[in-house]
Amino acid sequence: MTDLQASLIVIGGAIVVAVISYNKWQEYKAKKSVERAFSSSHDDVLMASGDEAIATPVYADRLEPTLSGGDGNEESFVRAESTESQDLDAQHDAPVDMMPPAEEKELPVDYLIDCTIPLALTTQLRGEKILSALQSLRHVGSKPVHFAGQHIDGGWEAITHGGIYKSLMAGVQLANRSNALNELEYSEFVMRLRQIADDFDADPDVPDMAEVMVTARSLHHFVTEYDAKLSVNVQSNGAPWSVTTLLAALERQGFDVRPEGRLVMPDGDGGVLFSLSTNVTLAEDTTSRLTLLLDVPVVAPERDGFGAMIACARSLSSRLDGTVVDDSNQPLSDASLNEIGGQIEIFYADMEAADIPAGSNRALRLFN
Repeated sequence: MTDLQASLIVIGGAIVVAVISYNKWQEYKAKKSVERAFSSSHDDVLMASGDEAIATPVYADRLEPTLSGGDGNEESFVRAESTESQDLDAQHDAPVDMMPPAEEKELPVDYLIDCTIPLALTTQLRGEKILSALQSLRHVGSKPVHFAGQHIDGGWEAITHGGIYKSLMAGVQLANRSNALNELEYSEFVMRLRQIADDFDADPDVPDMAEVMVTARSLHHFVTEYDAKLSVNVQSNGAPWSVTTLLAALERQGFDVRPEGRLVMPDGDGGVLFSLSTNVTLAEDTTSRLTLLLDVPVVAPERDGFGAMIACARSLSSRLDGTVVDDSNQPLSDASLNEIGGQIEIFYADMEAADIPAGSNRALRLFN
């Protein structure tokens, strides 16, 4: 080996050692920066709720898709005008026995978003017998199927063991985020329902397929018009953050970590307020960007999911030396956030008028 070759080997080894040392030092700095960010004892905006989360309300960053109220094709799903005020006054003055009946509890079969088919029974049936037969019909394609029963006392309810029912109602969901109920799915639903009806000696009242398809497409149009998700990002101003340390700190702040690496902020009642992504796989050590995402139609307005998401983004940017930016990496101004906030209020009002309030069970089923 010549002196030149030996020198090159020594120089190459020195470069490799330097690169490894530099990477280790960067990893150490990323970990320590996150640890310092979450070690302070000041009030934590991430854990606050309601009015405590935001001193001055601010609203979203960008809008994709737009939060406009659509083009009017969802008109068939808009709630009818309420009774006039004098009628309401008359109800208050009416005797107890003339008052309208109390509103029925929420049923598995929803007359607004399901194609409903009543099944008239010739004899009363026990709930356990019905449930056993219904196990074979829970979905057609991607659309869930639900059943309700009319109890012998006349009220409708979810079918339960021990109950005795004199009539049944089947419903297949007309649309979801993916698509509308199609002819093939509807035909399968009717065919399998007829088989169950034969076992019960029941007579299903099947609606015309053409009418069902029109309603399904109209409902799916509504879903696509109001399928809105809002995101904001926190971009590092300096060195990337250690993913391992970051995930542990966010979990302590109330986030739930999902298997795919996505984090969600619970709403306190088993639902999700908003989610957070590190934008890297779990195999990577660092990240320079966090993305917070709000699924607008599935979060009730009173949860203030948008305000909580923005408060969380601002808290993270302050703790981690980052900047709240849009998807084009442009800093978000208060003016743009407030403009989107106004659109969100209109969005929620439109959903309420369509009798599909954001965050309701009806909305959760449709936007799934």
